[in-house]
Amino acid sequence: MTPPTPTRGRPLASDQDSREKLLDTATLLFSSQGIAATTVAAVARQAGVTSAMVHYYFKNRDQLIEAVVDERVCLFVNRIWDPISATESPEQMIMGIVERMIATTENMPWMPALWVREVLSDGGQLRERMVRRVPLAKLALFAESVRRSQQAGTINPGLEPSLIFVSVLGLTMLPLAMARTLKNKPLLPTLNQAALLDKALLQRHIKALLQHGLALPATTRTDE
Repeated sequence: MTPPTPTRGRPLASDQDSREKLLDTATLLFSSQGIAATTVAAVARQAGVTSAMVHYYFKNRDQLIEAVVDERVCLFVNRIWDPISATESPEQMIMGIVERMIATTENMPWMPALWVREVLSDGGQLRERMVRRVPLAKLALFAESVRRSQQAGTINPGLEPSLIFVSVLGLTMLPLAMARTLKNKPLLPTLNQAALLDKALLQRHIKALLQHGLALPATTRTDE
């Protein structure tokens, strides 16, 4: 179907839907093949429109990238961090972050691969953009909560507060990215790829690792 021709003045009723489709298309392509390899023409072709239509909504490729960051990537980040509250314990904060990361990727399955490819990797084109959008106040609240608990003797003093979220990020996003990339593609005979695809199992594993490491969880013995 030929997309409607944009007109000057009042936007068409379908303009917002068309723009959202282009953002979704660009996001998926950025995640699957990388930003450097994704041209405006590729986005237009995948969306079934002309390059002129893409430029109607986004003046240039950089504006398209910024829109993906602000309206897709930051939406993910906000869903993770917005619920953080000073009333929560560090343990509640950490477990909540894990739960929300895994749950949010149900609706944003492209996020882990995009994050690894374009934020964590050297040369990733979203790294500097995301640095400017880091929720610094929430990160500071999180780190300070950990420090207070360490001083109170309720959290391992050997942990570095500023590195805990980095550890959570690695434990969560990397397996989720691998699950998508390695689906139906055997990598190692010892790797249980079904476990990567089972998000409930993955969440349980991450929580157990964060809470207990390799030590057996404490159990309560009762007298018979």
